[in-house]
This record gives sequence, structure tokens and C-alpha cells, in this order.
Amino acid sequence: MYSEQTKTTKSIRSSIIKKITALAFDTGLIRGGRQLWSKSLTVLNYHRIDDPHREGFASFLPTVSAHPDEFNHQMEYLDRWFNVISLRDVINWLAGRHSLPPYAALITFDDGYLDNYTTAYPILKRHEFPAVIYLTSGHIDTDVPFYWDLAAYCFFHTRVDHVLFPDHTEHFWRNPIDRAKVSNSWIESMKALPETQKQEWVSRLPEKLAVSIPHNYFRKLMMNWDQVREMSSNGMEFGGHTINHPILSRIPLDQARVEIEGSKANIENEIGKQIFSFAYPNGKRADLDPFIENLVKDAGFRAAFTLLNGPTSQLEARQNPYAIRRIFIGNHHSLPQFATLLNPLNRYRS
Repeated sequence: MYSEQTKTTKSIRSSIIKKITALAFDTGLIRGGRQLWSKSLTVLNYHRIDDPHREGFASFLPTVSAHPDEFNHQMEYLDRWFNVISLRDVINWLAGRHSLPPYAALITFDDGYLDNYTTAYPILKRHEFPAVIYLTSGHIDTDVPFYWDLAAYCFFHTRVDHVLFPDHTEHFWRNPIDRAKVSNSWIESMKALPETQKQEWVSRLPEKLAVSIPHNYFRKLMMNWDQVREMSSNGMEFGGHTINHPILSRIPLDQARVEIEGSKANIENEIGKQIFSFAYPNGKRADLDPFIENLVKDAGFRAAFTLLNGPTSQLEARQNPYAIRRIFIGNHHSLPQFATLLNPLNRYRS
């Protein structure tokens, strides 16, 4: 009973917040005091641009940042209220070569999913917007899945009705909605494990859920290097996001150095250009520290991005260009909510 009451209370609170946000958006109140934050650097973080409700979608839902139509609306909002800049603009500004325009916004993507090329890229070109894509180089042009996509596929196709969690509790489901909740919780629980243990749990999951994965299935999820090179030749920029996407604070520093330096070398070798920035996997406060930041700096990167709530003040970015904030965009965000996330008050959201 208590659980149901809690769910109802949260649902009511969420509905009220959505209505207030929509009203603030419609009246322009959401941009109140706008001139006070003209010097902020607003960095948006996307992963995938896709329809997660389309038939056959069997990947990890939270990696979908926006439906293509919604992404286009978000770009229209940026076009009206912000000055979209390139990564090169940021690097030159950090080097003191020029200033940033007021309301500067940088568009970023993580991982290197195929829909960045097939779906996001045409929309960005239509708006004449640059963007930077942070590639997990060991997954580009391969059939090597991210653990969350492998797990999501297994949960989507299993006929089993339970799974064991790392804390040795068994979780059951009776319908697809419950199964999706257990799937998301299981995937999230992997983040708390050391990297070697995480890989062990993930490698056993297909057998535990009695699922067979088709050969080359995951190659369809990621870009290939020809597509990366095409985008690079047409104004899109790229950055490092490790080779294998470990949470860097959960592996030895020597291994972290290999992941950071290796991703830079791989990408530069493939596109024939130097890359200048890095994005931390997972990117929360516990996922990086000064030692990891120094590894990124020593690798030759000139800036690095977290997933701490943004925007970032220009002063803050100059003081530490290796921990610049980004705003995580999710497929559940309406346009009014999107606009709210770009407000500096978002920095203080838990």
C-alpha cells in the first residue's frame, strides 16, 4: 500500500512540475533573467536519435536522447535562442585566441551510434550546425556491443522470467513492463562493479537468459570508419571516449592511460586529423578525479567533458578545461523541459 501511495504521489508531483514547466515555456518566463547568463557555455549531450517505440527496438532505451522530430524541434530552439559553436571555437577560446559569442552552445554526442550518421547528421546539416561526436573507438565498425545494449537485447528476447543481480537477489517479472524495469535496474547495477566483475556478469547473461545473439547483429548499431571520415570531411568533429568504455575510476591508472591514449591514436589514425577533446564515460563526479584528468591532459587533449549538470560558466571552464559540464538530454524530455535544462538553475538539480 505504501509503495502504491508513493508512486501516486510522485506521479502527481511530476504532473504538476510538467504543467508549471509548460506554462513557464509558453509565457517566456523560462528565459527570465536571460542576460545574466549570456556568458555561460551550454554544452548539450546526446547519445542516440531514434524512435525507441518503433517495432523491433531491442536496445537500451535510456541511450535514446530524442525522437528525430523532437531533435529537430530542439535544434530549432537552439537556432532561435543560442549561438551554436564548434569544438574548434571552444579550443581557440580556451587558448585565448578569441572570445565566445553570447549564449554559446556546443552540441555533443557520445559513443558513435549509427543513427548519429543516418538521422542526426542530416538534421544538423539542415540547420548548418557543427557538432562533436565522442567515439568509443573499439566499438566503431565492429560487432562488439556495449554491455547495456547486449543486456537490453537479452532481456527483450528472453523467455525466462527471472535474473540474478550482483547482490545475489533474484528479480522476477510477469509482463513486458516489469521486465523492462528489471532490465534497466540490472544494467544500472553493473556500473557499481569493478570492470573485470562487470565483464564477467555481462558475458554470462545470454546463457542465463537463454538467448542466442545473431552474428554481426550489433554491427548495425554503430557507425563505420568510412561514415566517420565522411562526416569529418564535412564539418563534423570527433573526440576520444576511450577504447572500450570503462568507467575510468574503476580501473587501474595504467589501464586508464591505455584507454585514453589509445582512443586518441585510433581516431587520429582513421580520420587523418588531430583530435582535441575527450569525454569521460558515464561522466559523473565519482567517475573521474584529478589523476584521471591529468592523464587526459598528458595524452594531448586540450579539453574534456563530464556529465555533471550544466551549463558551465566561462570562468569555470577556463579554470579547469578538463571538467566542463554537459547537459544530458533524454527521450522523456519535452521541449519545455529541454528549455528548462538549458537554464543555469539546472546546475543545482540533483
